[in-house]
Amino acid sequence: MALLLFLLLIGLFIVGVPIAFSLGLASAITVWHGDLMPMLIVVQQFITSINSFPLMAIPFFILAGYLMQSGGISKRLVDFSNTLVGSMTGGLAMVAIVTSLFFAAISGSGAATTAAIGSILIPAMIASGYSASYASANQAASGALGVIIPPSIPLILYGIAANVSVGDMFVAGIFPGLMITVSLLIFAYFYARHHGHGGGERSSLREVGEAGKKAILAILMPVIILGGIYGGIFTPTEAAVIAVVYSFLVGFVIYREIKLKDIVGILQEAAITTAVVLSIIGAAGLYGRILQSLRVPAMISNYVVDAIDSPITFIILVNVLLFMAGMFIEAAAAILIFVPILLPIAISFGFDPVHFGIIMVVNLAMGMFTPPVGLNLFVASQISKVGVARLSYAVLPFVAIVMVNVFIISVVPFLSTWLPSLR
Repeated sequence: MALLLFLLLIGLFIVGVPIAFSLGLASAITVWHGDLMPMLIVVQQFITSINSFPLMAIPFFILAGYLMQSGGISKRLVDFSNTLVGSMTGGLAMVAIVTSLFFAAISGSGAATTAAIGSILIPAMIASGYSASYASANQAASGALGVIIPPSIPLILYGIAANVSVGDMFVAGIFPGLMITVSLLIFAYFYARHHGHGGGERSSLREVGEAGKKAILAILMPVIILGGIYGGIFTPTEAAVIAVVYSFLVGFVIYREIKLKDIVGILQEAAITTAVVLSIIGAAGLYGRILQSLRVPAMISNYVVDAIDSPITFIILVNVLLFMAGMFIEAAAAILIFVPILLPIAISFGFDPVHFGIIMVVNLAMGMFTPPVGLNLFVASQISKVGVARLSYAVLPFVAIVMVNVFIISVVPFLSTWLPSLR
C-alpha cells in the first residue's frame, strides 16, 4: 500500500496534475483500494489538517502581502534601498536583494516578495543594461528570502508539524536569512563588476534621510510584528492580524494608494492564494496521516538508523533528498510530508528540532527558484517575459550559492540555535 501511495503521487505529478489534487487523489485511491479506513475519514482528515489556530496566520499574512503590494509600501522600500546601495557596483541588483529582505520580513511569502519587488525592479534592471534572464533570476532567488526571514509561512508550518515554538522558528531564521542575503549581495557585486554594470549616482545623506522618512512606516512594520512576537505581546497568529490592519491603515489612510474600488480585488486575490495554499496543506495532511497509518515513518526511521551510523552522512542525504523534493513539491506539502518521517531520525542523531527545521526550510526555499516547479521562477518569468527554460539556466549560480549556505547552516548549528536559546 505504501508503494502504491508513492507511485500514484509520482505518476500524477508526471502527468501535470496540480499538487493538491495529486496528494488528495493518491491518498483517496490508496484508502479505497486498501480499505484502510472509511472514506468519510478522508474528508474529515483533510478538514482536520487545516483546522488549526496557528494556521490562521497564513491567510492573514497573504492578505497583508497583497495590501502592501497595492498600498505603495513596496515602492517606498525600493526607493529607500536604492539610496543605501544603489550607487555601488551592481547597485540595482543589490537593491532587489535588500528590498526583498525588507519585504520578506513583512509578507512571509516568497511569491509575494518576487511579484511585489520584481514588478518594479526587473524592468528597471533591464533598462539599465542587465540581461533579462539575470534580472529575473536575481529576483527569483531574492524572493526566496520570504520563506527564510521571519515571519515565514513555511516556518509556521514546520513549527506546527514538529510541535516546536513558532516563535523559536522565527528567531532561528534570522541569522541564516541574513547570511544568504550577504552571499547574494557579494555575487551581485562580482557579477556586475565582470559585466561592467556600474552603480547610479551616490545619494546624499539628505536623500537617504528623505527616502527613509517616506519608508519609515514600511520599515517599522517588521519591527512591530517581530518585536511583539519576541516580546511575548502577541502570538504569530495575532501578529498576522496586526500586519493586515497596519498595512491597510498605511496604504488606505496614510499613503492613500489603496482606493475603495481596489479592496474587493485585493480580497479576491488573497482568497484565491489562500485557497491554493490551504488546499495543499489539507491534502498533504491527509497524505501524511495515511503514511503514519501504514507505519512508513517508523519503517524508514528504523532502516536509516540501522544503515547510517554518522550524523554527517545522514544530514548530507537529507539535504540531497530535500533539494530533490523542493524541485517537484511545493514547500508546504513537503514540510507536512517529510517532517513526520525525518524529524524523529534527526533527533535520534542528536539534531536540535529547531536547527533541523531551518535546514529543511532553507532547502525548500531553494526549491522555490529551482526548475521544474519553482513558483518564483514562474512569477519572475511572467514579469520579464523570459522563458522558464532560459531562466532555469540563469538561476543555476544562485542555486549553487544557496547550496553552500545550506552546507554551512547544516554543520554550524549555532547559527540557528543561539537566538532561540536566549528567549
